[in-house]
Amino acid sequence: MILKYYELNKLNFGTTNFLLFHGKNEGYKNEEIEKITKKLGKKVVSYDEKQIIDNIEEFFENNLNKSLFEDEKIILINRCTDKIIKVIEDLIDRNVNETIFILNAETLEKKSKLRNFFEKSKSQLVSIAFYPDNFDILFKIAQKTLREKNVLLSNECVSVLVNKCASDRKNLLNEIEKIELYSKDKKKINNEEIFRLINLSENHSVNELINSCLVKNQKKLFNILNDNIFSNDDCIIIIRTLLKKTKNLLSLVTAYQLNKDIEVTINNAKPPIFWKEKNTIKDQITLWSVNKLKKLIVEINDVEYQIKKNSFNSKNFTTNFLLEKSN
Repeated sequence: MILKYYELNKLNFGTTNFLLFHGKNEGYKNEEIEKITKKLGKKVVSYDEKQIIDNIEEFFENNLNKSLFEDEKIILINRCTDKIIKVIEDLIDRNVNETIFILNAETLEKKSKLRNFFEKSKSQLVSIAFYPDNFDILFKIAQKTLREKNVLLSNECVSVLVNKCASDRKNLLNEIEKIELYSKDKKKINNEEIFRLINLSENHSVNELINSCLVKNQKKLFNILNDNIFSNDDCIIIIRTLLKKTKNLLSLVTAYQLNKDIEVTINNAKPPIFWKEKNTIKDQITLWSVNKLKKLIVEINDVEYQIKKNSFNSKNFTTNFLLEKSN
């Protein structure tokens, strides 16, 4: 069955429990998955298609042999292709009606077997296409989000921001988050600052830089630093992003120490961890302890103070600190 994305709120999960989300708009998909999760009050367990196909019996055992005390869940399967069809057929044959399955795929052509398999279903299987957002939609999203975060930008800056996000609201929201971090001590940001912040993301993702530090990949970190020309003001973004990611990592490591299961820790993370970052975050969890992360947070705050106090030398402070912590 084919459904429009704006019809998802009408969906009856009593008769439909297999959803195919296809298209490149990852940001919109993530929003809808979060809405479904909140509406149904179920936890999300994520898999990659390859992970299931390579360990098919383990997948069935973990998800079909449910105990009386186990919570109902939503199973999210990422990077889906035609190869997953046999698994879905097996699940349907086994009458798995209490579990919601969301299959996430990139753009699927009309001739795609997976897409046709879902579209020809009468009720149990639903196919929803998530096409790129147009400029007007993204402009409204940007204005609403900036207003909620009390960040003042000119319409010209918002337009530039929207044009740089490749028609995906996830990219847009990531850029706005970066701007919010930068503007924490400012009432308004001028056009020049915004253009420079946007250009910073084009060279290299700040997230990639920070992840390299927290996973202690000094070689990659060094290469990113060499490949980019960071200004003194960029250092504030980098340090504040490091602080935010370190606090998130502290919550994950604390949870991991309690449940001793890294998959459960990752799958229960709030906000949800993007599938492309999962392996990196797993490595970070195993590398850091609660005490070391608490110490790191104190050190990051001290570095930000030093950067503000000695702005002319902020690049050296930031670079040396990142290299030290990635060792």
